[in-house]
Amino acid sequence: MKKVLFVATVVKTHINAFHLPFLKMFKENGWETDVCAKNDFENPEDCNIPHCDKFFDTPFERFPFKPNNIKAFFALRKLIKREQYDIIHCHTPSGGVLARLAAIGTKKKGCRVMYTAHGFHFFKSAPMLNWLIYCPIEWVCSFFTDTLITINKEDYAFAKKHMHAKEIEYVPGVGINTQKFNVCCDTAEKRASLGLPDDATLLLSVGELSTRKNHRVIIEALAKLNDENVHYLIVGRGDKKEELEALANSLGLGNRVHLLGFRSDIPELCHTADIFCFPSIHEGLPVALMEAMASGLPCVASDIRGNTDLIENGKNGFLCKHTDVEAFAEKIKELITNLILRHKIAQDASEVVKKFDIENICREMNRIYFI
Repeated sequence: MKKVLFVATVVKTHINAFHLPFLKMFKENGWETDVCAKNDFENPEDCNIPHCDKFFDTPFERFPFKPNNIKAFFALRKLIKREQYDIIHCHTPSGGVLARLAAIGTKKKGCRVMYTAHGFHFFKSAPMLNWLIYCPIEWVCSFFTDTLITINKEDYAFAKKHMHAKEIEYVPGVGINTQKFNVCCDTAEKRASLGLPDDATLLLSVGELSTRKNHRVIIEALAKLNDENVHYLIVGRGDKKEELEALANSLGLGNRVHLLGFRSDIPELCHTADIFCFPSIHEGLPVALMEAMASGLPCVASDIRGNTDLIENGKNGFLCKHTDVEAFAEKIKELITNLILRHKIAQDASEVVKKFDIENICREMNRIYFI
């Protein structure tokens, strides 16, 4: 029986969030499937990975230079040498670097080492420090990579020009189940459950409360709209919660900015909202934006790598510089006041995102894995 190892920093928010369809693909092809990652469930006993034969809990750290990554490296070397995998597919910066280095001299002859870059940490507008740290690391590791998979066009173009993997592939993301977002929802009931007026215009963002997700620019844009009927819902958890609450209160928006925390009803919230806002500072290829588009929501997003793969400005959404509060306010207002435009953009968005459906991505990965 052939064997595959999936490596990533964490289970709950990476392996289980993005890779179960591909583990299932290997199982259906008769492979043994193993996973090496850190158990990041709040209750470790809740850790369950469908389609996985063996799970190796490994103390990865998110940032490469943490001491636990040394332990993770040696655990990986021992594992790879013992299990003799036919494919090692690694993900996330730490998991990707450590797995590729650990495989040197220990992997089975003929084993393919694959790495999916879910968005290089160095990109056109990235800080110079990112370029100085992460670009050399990826360049070195590319010499030990059989297949490098990129998920957006900017990374693919850079990799083709500068990286040295034997094969460099472009696959448009990890895929989403577009049918999941074709739901029926009683929007009046959902609004009532959230304590929102039935006739309010609802802006929605989905993403962790972090600097990278940049929710503050939408809060500031909301203040410029000066429209008491517009409410802003933010789904996600993170260390910027108190800062965002303080900003909203300082702008007199405390009763119209709603931090909802973690939610399991994203499809229903998307159908309840009127406009999706995604002002991130950087992304790989954002699942949250694809899900909003699949729901038929008109989107206003930042003009960054990944977002530009999904949105053609003015056609199936709007793109603004991530620091431009005025531009976000202007485009949001345009969508609020022009219902015909809002409907057209939403329709175009739902058509464009179909090519990112999980079935299409699985076909691409099947070609890369098995053909």
